Amino acid sequence: MTQASPGVAEQVEPMVARVLAPNPSPYTYTGTQSFLVGTRDLAVIDPGPDAPEHVAALLAAIADRPVRAILCTHTHRDHSPAAAALKAATGAPVIGCAPLAVADLGPRADASFDAAYAPDRVLADGEQVAGEGWALTAIATPGHTSNHLCFALDERGVLFTGDHVMGWSTTVVAPPDGDMTAYLASLERLLERDDQVYYPAHGPEVRNPRRFVRGLIGHRKQREGQILRLLREEGRDVPALVQRMYVGLDPRLIGAAERSVLAHLIDLSGRGLVARDGESWRMAA
Repeated sequence: MTQASPGVAEQVEPMVARVLAPNPSPYTYTGTQSFLVGTRDLAVIDPGPDAPEHVAALLAAIADRPVRAILCTHTHRDHSPAAAALKAATGAPVIGCAPLAVADLGPRADASFDAAYAPDRVLADGEQVAGEGWALTAIATPGHTSNHLCFALDERGVLFTGDHVMGWSTTVVAPPDGDMTAYLASLERLLERDDQVYYPAHGPEVRNPRRFVRGLIGHRKQREGQILRLLREEGRDVPALVQRMYVGLDPRLIGAAERSVLAHLIDLSGRGLVARDGESWRMAA
């Protein structure tokens, strides 16, 4: 993938165009990528942040074609807020993930939840939205958030992965809503599929999905192993674990690392491997 410019519609394959939002950050990479699916009529996946210039770019790419659905993978504020403006401009229904607003804002401001998100229809796992020559199937992939969906364009071997699988970095799993157990199970579910390409909301497309997902699972198992080795030495709190595990980490990313380590600890605790003493964690007896 060449470096995209915000606001420019890029035709990545015959049925799919990509528009980059102007919201780069240490967590969003170059920004959130919205996708237009279809030719004569369209679905818009992850309309993005509440940025008037991004909505204008999407409307320019849509042109005079009818929009059948505005689909959201989840309700973080870099993904769903533009749905309301896009609905007002096109009349299309907002469809996809369930509403979710968690008081805990997580490790970064732009990852807080979109409390105004109001879908016209919530898709259950396996349900579809269709237009002329295309159909998108919802694939429930909780973990990054409990309401996260991917969308499969099966006739093209394409999966739109939102934040569940990103093309540039591992996904933040931030309790209390983020769940490492669910996230790993959702990755295993993707291994059962036969997708040819992933289009994530952040970063380049993934052209060898199964190998990529196996790498993500391996990375999480490596982090789990690090935690267990450190706790076998002595009990530690989360900041102490992060200091040992993430040497040279950008200070802006420490909060996210702490959340992911906490998510691993909660998963390990649920499996009876570690226990918590106040703010400190230790190996289970």
